[in-house]
Amino acid sequence: MTPFHCTLCQAVVFFENVECGHCGAWLAFDPGQRRMLGFRNALSAAEPAPTVDAAGDDQPARGDEAVPALRSCANRWLHANCNWLLDDDAPHGLCRSCRLTRTIPDLSVQGNAQRWARIEQAKRRLVYGLDGLGLHPEPRGAWAFGDAGRGLCFDLMADSADGVPVRTGHDAGVVTLNIAEADDAHRESVRVAMGEPVRTLLGHLRHEVAHYLQYRWVESDPARLEQCRSVFGDERQDYAQALARHYQQGPAVGWDQHHITAYASAHPWEDWAETCAHWLQIVDAVETAAAWGLRLDGPSHARPVATAGNGEVATRDLVIAQWLPVAQFLNAMNRSIGVPDSYPFLMPPAVVEKLHCVATLLAEARQGPTLETPP
Repeated sequence: MTPFHCTLCQAVVFFENVECGHCGAWLAFDPGQRRMLGFRNALSAAEPAPTVDAAGDDQPARGDEAVPALRSCANRWLHANCNWLLDDDAPHGLCRSCRLTRTIPDLSVQGNAQRWARIEQAKRRLVYGLDGLGLHPEPRGAWAFGDAGRGLCFDLMADSADGVPVRTGHDAGVVTLNIAEADDAHRESVRVAMGEPVRTLLGHLRHEVAHYLQYRWVESDPARLEQCRSVFGDERQDYAQALARHYQQGPAVGWDQHHITAYASAHPWEDWAETCAHWLQIVDAVETAAAWGLRLDGPSHARPVATAGNGEVATRDLVIAQWLPVAQFLNAMNRSIGVPDSYPFLMPPAVVEKLHCVATLLAEARQGPTLETPP
């Protein structure tokens, strides 16, 4: 992700900021323009959906461009602390990221408000990344636009009082997330118990949304589905049996030569999800490196560029020549300060081929006639 600038003082600000640390401006992100806007007057919590008028004194200059009236997401004033904007004439009060959340946890339970806020913050980054790839999931239910049958929604839920656990997963456009994943200590304990190299909240969201992307734009197209099967395998094999075998026997010997993670070897569905989530991570990371002007003269002579993921850069070049040297640098730096590698993954040719397949199919989905952008 690129850093942003306050439109009032031009200081560097970040995606999660709600206030400029330099000039004190009230900050809000306009997803339509993909920029952070600064306003002189911070609006109070007494105004749950404040209007930002293009003709008002608070409106930042955008040259001669006509600027629509905007308002802040209603969740800005709730615990989610959303800093996104939406069009003033939108028939709802929530931004396009918050509209995807169908169920929120019980906020009367101590700690749930903080968990919800962390999840929403990660989800906004996820939606930003999907928008950058030209993929715009439509919300389900009361806020559904276009093809509601293949819309996306998130149910953020906690284990029941009687101890019945919530299972994180995806089912036909519904992503269920156990909010315990927003607790660092819990997530790390599960990571160690499961023998996973990395377990992050954003990674969880990317993985489950990868299942959705396959459901929404791959399985719905016979040609894309066959292309996916030719690379990842036939997903019609019994899913429950495959996972049971994986957890009982572990991954097959030599899995690391064909899969990005051990879990990816359990079933073609999981192979796609793990690989697709990894692709979303790489695109974000390379864009970040490019935005900060990072240039590495390593074995691959990396030259990060800002066009990652838009089809202008070959997948193999993006992965091998641009991302891996950055990842190797990050690992080396982590070892210098005594913390674990931030990128403990291998990149054998079979995995690069799968990443290329993901990039190709998502590009086709972006260009396909079934893609619609919700207001």
